[in-house]
Amino acid sequence: MKNNIPPIQKQHHLLLVNNNPRRLTRLLTCTLLLTLLLGASTTAFAQREIRGKVTDATDNTNLPGVTVLIKGSSQATTTDPSGNYTIEVPSDQSTLVFSFVGFVPQEVPVGNRTTINVALTGDAKALDEVVVIGYGTVKKSDVTGSVGSVSSEELTAFPVPNPVMGLQGKTPGVHVMQNSGAPGVNVSVRIRGGNSLLGNNEPLYVIDGFPLSGNPNAINPNDIESIEVLKDASATAIYGSRGANGVVLITTKSGKAGKTQVTFDSYYGVQQVTNTIELMNAREFAEIANERAINDGFPPYFTQDQVNSFGEGTDWQKELFRSAPMQNHSINAAGGSEKTQYSISGSYLGQQGIIPNSDHQRISLRANINQKLGNKFNLSYNSTLANIDQSQIDINGQKGGTVLSAVLVGPPTVAPYEADGSYSNVRRYVFSPNELRNPLAMAKERKQDFNTKYILAGTALTYEPHKDFIFRTSVGIETSFTREDNYSSRVLDNTPTGRAIISSADWLNILNENTLTYHKQINQDHDLNLLAGATYQQNSLRNFNSGTVTGFLTDQLETNNLQSGSVPGTPESGTSEWVLASYLGRVNYAYKGTYLLTASIRSDGSSRFGVGNKWGYFPSAAFAWRVINQDFAKNISQLSDLKLRLSWGITGSTAVDPYQTLNSLTSYRTVFNDARYIGYAPNANSLANPDLKWETTAQYNAGLDLGLFQNRLNLTFDVYRKDTRDLLAFVQLPTSTGYASTISNIGKIRNTGVELGLNTAIFNTAFKWDLGVNFSRNRSEVIQLASNSDVFGEVIPQPLAVAINLVRVGQPVGVFYGYLEDGLDEKGAIKYKDIDGQPGITANDRTIIGDPNPDFLYNFTSNMSFKNFDLNFIFQGKQGGDIFNVNTTAVANSFYWGENQLKDFFNNHWSPANPDPNAKYPKVSSKTIFSASDRFVEDGSFLKLRNVQLGYNLPVAQLGITWLKNLNVYVSGQNLLTITKYSWYDPEVNTRGGSNSISMGIDNAGYPNAKMYTFGVRFTL
Repeated sequence: MKNNIPPIQKQHHLLLVNNNPRRLTRLLTCTLLLTLLLGASTTAFAQREIRGKVTDATDNTNLPGVTVLIKGSSQATTTDPSGNYTIEVPSDQSTLVFSFVGFVPQEVPVGNRTTINVALTGDAKALDEVVVIGYGTVKKSDVTGSVGSVSSEELTAFPVPNPVMGLQGKTPGVHVMQNSGAPGVNVSVRIRGGNSLLGNNEPLYVIDGFPLSGNPNAINPNDIESIEVLKDASATAIYGSRGANGVVLITTKSGKAGKTQVTFDSYYGVQQVTNTIELMNAREFAEIANERAINDGFPPYFTQDQVNSFGEGTDWQKELFRSAPMQNHSINAAGGSEKTQYSISGSYLGQQGIIPNSDHQRISLRANINQKLGNKFNLSYNSTLANIDQSQIDINGQKGGTVLSAVLVGPPTVAPYEADGSYSNVRRYVFSPNELRNPLAMAKERKQDFNTKYILAGTALTYEPHKDFIFRTSVGIETSFTREDNYSSRVLDNTPTGRAIISSADWLNILNENTLTYHKQINQDHDLNLLAGATYQQNSLRNFNSGTVTGFLTDQLETNNLQSGSVPGTPESGTSEWVLASYLGRVNYAYKGTYLLTASIRSDGSSRFGVGNKWGYFPSAAFAWRVINQDFAKNISQLSDLKLRLSWGITGSTAVDPYQTLNSLTSYRTVFNDARYIGYAPNANSLANPDLKWETTAQYNAGLDLGLFQNRLNLTFDVYRKDTRDLLAFVQLPTSTGYASTISNIGKIRNTGVELGLNTAIFNTAFKWDLGVNFSRNRSEVIQLASNSDVFGEVIPQPLAVAINLVRVGQPVGVFYGYLEDGLDEKGAIKYKDIDGQPGITANDRTIIGDPNPDFLYNFTSNMSFKNFDLNFIFQGKQGGDIFNVNTTAVANSFYWGENQLKDFFNNHWSPANPDPNAKYPKVSSKTIFSASDRFVEDGSFLKLRNVQLGYNLPVAQLGITWLKNLNVYVSGQNLLTITKYSWYDPEVNTRGGSNSISMGIDNAGYPNAKMYTFGVRFTL
């Protein structure tokens, strides 16, 4: 800075100061006073208080609970019930940020003001949020049916390998069941219970308008924009014969006009078995073996010296289970111009199982392209390409014939390997089960490898001849080629020359849809939307099986050189095809945005049914009243939204495979005069039924949507009833007919239930906390069966060898059926209760012993954030839902087949030295008899910490990083905590259920679920 004092004057000034002590004192005093005054004024300003009121710009009403935040800091406050606030600001350069749910945030510089009043404007984007429905979209406020919505952020909040698992705990009424912990295995979903005994109970999955033939496992969750779950019939009836089990609409990400945005998501995790089963050690095994021999009248098998020398022995579970990595990496590029928008992505998923040779890999590419062709035409294209490799192990067996049964029943007295490094023979005792094999050998020397090449592609042309009309025509294909390679090594004694099988299946699903939409706004009071359309879908399947080839000289080539096997098998092949033609129509009408009406109808014609029953008709209607728009509701200050809904509709299900209405022939081989002949004969397994017709489900739904405190608290409540009639099931036929069974429409099932969803923003300041709770309860009841005859599920293995699931009039679907135990007799044998009062225990003494259907489901979701940190978790719970633990028929069967037993069995069984009639387990003997009873039924209730995640958002803007938009790093854990009374690996198991609704709740040597620890990173360029 330039000095304006002349040199002589400056020098004179300094002299005056230096030569006059009094003047110097006055100068120092003034300087000190000035400093104190400046400090005091600064301090006073730091404590300057800003007051004001926040109102709604629409009607000038006060807004309580508005967050008032000093920008760039964590200092904040909220408005009181009258909309008033008080906050202290550090300087006149401060900026106040006013934010509230449902309103546009507003930033206001402080300046030299002490009073700042603000009027917030409603967030039109939030109010007009669009929800995807069948063949269109509607504003969320105009939805008349029961629809659950899951955003991309919610879906990928935690690491999930497929979109279906991302639905866990997100929507009431949606029960996501992980039937097995094996990598790549399908996850089952039940929306408001199961409707069919014979058919598939999975929902219909629709991706970008294309109805899939199965689960969306080939889709990377990071490619999804949103998922809508259609639950009631008014929402699903537009899909007609495929909507009875609910519809899951998946919308993938598309590009937007603007600069290209690149997003990268990556995580790496380590999986471990959640827990292990406590079994007998080697010494205890030998003692029980000797006890059985003595009880059966034989000398002890092991000497006392041998028993003493065994010690702990082999822990087969420890030998088999491993820590397994899982990783996922995906990248997406999206952008475009006003005429062309694109979104292109690629991903890799790699998951090794906690058991060797159980792995899953998926490589996928996805592209969405949208092109405007002038002012009236628009062309879109989307595709997903995936290559999936999966390796599996044998499951669902007993007596040591599969990996997971062998690891439980294998003798701990035997080491895993011989001295020369070869697999040990675990079937070395006279009492060992014939099926028993070394579990490590089966896991490593049996290969079951699947390769699937999957394509989903579609293109659509949209024509808008007038602003009120839109015509859309689309063509899509879904095709898959799967090859399965099975090879069992010569190392295994049951395949001493090797065994190879190759099978393949390819199918093609073609869909053409044509729709015309008319939308008209009349006098701002009437909003009319009409939809009409016609669709055609064709599905064809071809399969091939090489037959079993044996006699290999080496294991090196496995299935890559079948001709080197000396004993070829008989190849098999087949094909099937079905066609579905449909017409559909829908009316959406709204009066002043307050009274909403939806009506639809769909007509489906299926080639699966006979003449006279090919066509089904599926109407629906729904009415909603937006009470919040009424004057009396607007005067309730705490009320921000209220809508009442009523709906009814009919949906359907084919439930049968093609050709069940036609007589069929099967090939056979016979020998006559030393020559082999090939011929055809009627299929004796099932008699054709030309009178088969659709299963139809009528559903009634009543619900309300409630918002309080400016939508900081939102509640959704629904009650429903579903009646499924003309139920399809197998009916046993007399042997005199020459057929084992036939398929027939035999009965009626009813599902009733309630659903509750609650979401609330507990804190909305610098510390944010959103909490979500949902609850659902479904009750199924069999209303009618032909001649009131019971229908049974699948037969479980020995020693029970019976069907334990039952369908009976007046009972829930799939209840457990067996005997009730009544302690032990004087010889240590199980006693059963006499139910019918007749002499002896007979089949008539069986009764209902359990119910696999849960009493209710509940979930808690919490999202918290403070500054740059966020902490999220999900608790998932199930109350009730019994499990029939088939595993205990092997490891708690009193050494019936010489299998290893539970540690609990060793200490709590009947013995001549301890003849306790109340002992938990009966006498150790090969003659002990077990029947299907309540002994094997356990409570399957649980509460799981499904996911917990801690993340940090790097402040890229504050760090001056301009090339990076955001960066998030996180650590998370899945399945870390399970609270349950169930004794086995995991209460979340359903090894024989799958899509079937009868054989539910069975745990038969299922693949255990794993817990996982994950580290991940997400960033956008």
